[in-house]
Amino acid sequence: MLTFPAIRPALSLAVLTRGIAVQRGHLFLFVPVCLALGIGAYFSLPRDPAWTEWVALALGTGVLLAVLWVTPEDVAPLVLAVALVGTGLLVAGLRVYLVSAPVLTYRYYGAIEGRIVKIDRSASDALRLTLDQVVLERLDGAATPDRVRVSLHGQQGFIDPVPGLRVMLTGHLAPPPAPSEPGGFDFRRLAWFERLGAVGYTRSPVLARAPPQHGAAGLRIHRLRMQISSAVQDRLPGDAGGFAGAILTGDRSGISQARMEELRRSNLAHLLAISGLHMGLLTGFVFGLLRLLMALVPWFALRAPTRKIAALGALGAGVFYLLLSGGNVATERAFIMVAVMFGAVLLDRRAISLRSVAMAAILILVLRPEALVQAGFQMSFAATVALVAVFRALSAERAWRRSIPRWLWPIVSVIICSMVAGIATAPVAAASFNRLAEYGLIANLAAVPLMGLVIMPAAVLAAVLAPFGLEWVGLRVMEPAIGWILRVAETVSGFDGAVMPVVQPAPWVLPLLALGGVWMVVWRGGGAWLGATVTALAVLGWAQASGRPHLLITADGVVLGLMGDQGRMISRGRAGSFAAESWLQADGDGASQADAFARTGVKDTRSPVVHLRRNGLDVVHLLGQRGLDYLPALCLEGRFVVTSAQPEAVQGACHIITPRDLRASGAIAMTLRDNGVLVMRTVADTSGQRPWTHQ
Repeated sequence: MLTFPAIRPALSLAVLTRGIAVQRGHLFLFVPVCLALGIGAYFSLPRDPAWTEWVALALGTGVLLAVLWVTPEDVAPLVLAVALVGTGLLVAGLRVYLVSAPVLTYRYYGAIEGRIVKIDRSASDALRLTLDQVVLERLDGAATPDRVRVSLHGQQGFIDPVPGLRVMLTGHLAPPPAPSEPGGFDFRRLAWFERLGAVGYTRSPVLARAPPQHGAAGLRIHRLRMQISSAVQDRLPGDAGGFAGAILTGDRSGISQARMEELRRSNLAHLLAISGLHMGLLTGFVFGLLRLLMALVPWFALRAPTRKIAALGALGAGVFYLLLSGGNVATERAFIMVAVMFGAVLLDRRAISLRSVAMAAILILVLRPEALVQAGFQMSFAATVALVAVFRALSAERAWRRSIPRWLWPIVSVIICSMVAGIATAPVAAASFNRLAEYGLIANLAAVPLMGLVIMPAAVLAAVLAPFGLEWVGLRVMEPAIGWILRVAETVSGFDGAVMPVVQPAPWVLPLLALGGVWMVVWRGGGAWLGATVTALAVLGWAQASGRPHLLITADGVVLGLMGDQGRMISRGRAGSFAAESWLQADGDGASQADAFARTGVKDTRSPVVHLRRNGLDVVHLLGQRGLDYLPALCLEGRFVVTSAQPEAVQGACHIITPRDLRASGAIAMTLRDNGVLVMRTVADTSGQRPWTHQ
C-alpha cells in the first residue's frame, strides 16, 4: 500500500514508453502534430511573451535538442516532442515579428494614394482594391500602413484598375475591425499577417496617378494573371467566364455574389479555391499525359526514366499554376503537397502516403504558422489525411476491390472521395461558417467528376494552344461543364433545408476533435482507442453546450441582441448588420436581421427607445441623441441601459454602458447563470495583449 503511489507513475511511464516503441518507423508523423500544438499554444496566449521569456524558451528548446544525443532511446521521443512544441511556439513568434507593420490607430478621412496590388470584391459585391506604397495626408511615413484595402462605391469607371497602376482617391479608413463578440473571429489577426494596416471605402471617383510600372516580378505575374482572367471572361461572358477565371487564375471578381451564395449553399464553393483539388487534377493530368506521349515512342520509353521525366514536367506545371494563381496560402499549401508527392516519385518512394502529408504540413507550419488557425488549412489536411487513411485501409482489403468491376472503380473512387472528404471537413466547415450544406454530397458527386474529366484537361489544352491564339478551343470545351456545375449549384441551393444552421462550438471543441481524429489515424497499436474517446468527448461537448451569451453589444453601441424564446432579438433592423448577422449565424439561427428585429415587437423602426426583457435581463437600448432624452426616466435599478451616443452626465441607479465604455472594452457579452450570477466578457479581455490588438 505504501509503495503504490511511487509504483503508479513508473508503470504509467513504462506503458507510455512501450507504446512509443510500437511507433518506431512512424514517429515522423507526430512531428507536425507537436509543431501544431506549440503554434496553437502561442495563438491562445493572453499576451505575447517578454523578450526574456523568448530567450528562456529558445535556450530550453536548444538544451532539449542537445541532450537527445545522450537520452535513452525509449525516452528520447518524449524529449523531442517537448522540443518540437517549443519550436512551434518560437516559429509562430518569429513569424509575427517578421510580418509586423504599422496599423492605423484612428478613423481617417482624406486623400489616399497607393499602388494597386490586388483586386477583388467585398461581401456587398463592391469592387475592392488593395494598395501598397501608401501615402496618407497628414500622416508620417513611419506610421503609414504598408497596405490598405478600399471598397469602391458611388460613381466609378474613370480608370481600368490593373495591378501596378498608381491611383489616388478620397476615402474613409479605419483600423481592421475587432471581433463582433468576445471569442469571435478576429479579423485583426488575419490582417496582421497580410500586412493590412487599414480598411475602408470611398464614394468619390478613383483616379489614375501614374501608369503601371514594371515593378517586381510578383507584380508582373499578377498583371499577367489579371490579363488572362479578363481574356477568359471576354471569351466566356457571364458567370461561366467568372468561374473559369477563378479556377485558372484565382481572380473571383467576375462572379456575382448571388452565384457565390448558390455555390456556398450547395457546398461547391471549394471548386473556386485553387487548392489541392485543382493542383492535384492539373498536375495529375499533366503527369499522365506526358507518360502517355512518351509511351507512344517505344524506343524512348524503354530507355528513359519516363516516370521521373513526367514527374518533373508535372512539377513544372504546378510551379506555373502557383505563380499564375497569385500564390495565396491555399495554393501554396496545395503546391507543397504536390511537390512532396512528385519528389517522392523522383526518389523512388511512395508518392501518396501519410509521410508525404506530414512533410507538407511541416513545411507549411514552419513557413506560415498562422495557417494553422485558418479554415483552409484545417479543411485541406482533414480531407487529405482522411482520404489517405481510408484508401490505405481499402488497399489492404484486396478481395473487396477485386469484387468491383474494373470499369466501375473510377466511379466508386469518386463517390468514396466525396463522402470521405465531406465527412472529414464537415466539422471544420460547421465551426467556421456556422452552417452545413445538407445536400453537399449530392452536389459534389454531380460536379466534381467534371472538374477532373473535362474542365482541368480543357484548361491544359487552352494553355497549350494559347501561343497560337487557339485558347478558345479549350475554353469552349469547358464551357458546358461549367454551365452544368452552375446549374447544379442553383438547383441544390434551392432545395428546402439546403442549409442547416449550426451553433458555434466552444473554442476547445475543434482542436480536441482534430487531435482525436489525427491520433486515431496516426497511432499504431491499442492506444488508438484514446483518439476515439477524445473525438467522442469533443462531439458530445459540441452537442450539449453551445455556451451562447444571453446579451451581446457591439463595440460602438449601435446594435445589441438579447436571446429570447424564439431566438435572439436584434434592436435594429438594418444598422450594425455585419455584427448582427454574425451573432445570428453563431447562434445557429437562420433568421435575417429584419426577422430578428421583428421579434422585439417594436413597430416603429425609427423609435429611439428599444426595451427588451428576457432570460432575467432587463435591457434598454437608446439610439442617438434623441434616445438620451429618455435616459433619466428609464435609468432604473437592476436595468442595463446601452446608449449609442455619449451622455454628458449619468444619473440614476441603472447599469449604463456608453460609447466611451465600449471603446475601452470592445464588444460585450453577458450571460445570466441559473444561480443568478451575471458573467460579463469583453473583447479586450478575451483578445488579450497581442501585437494585432494594439490600437
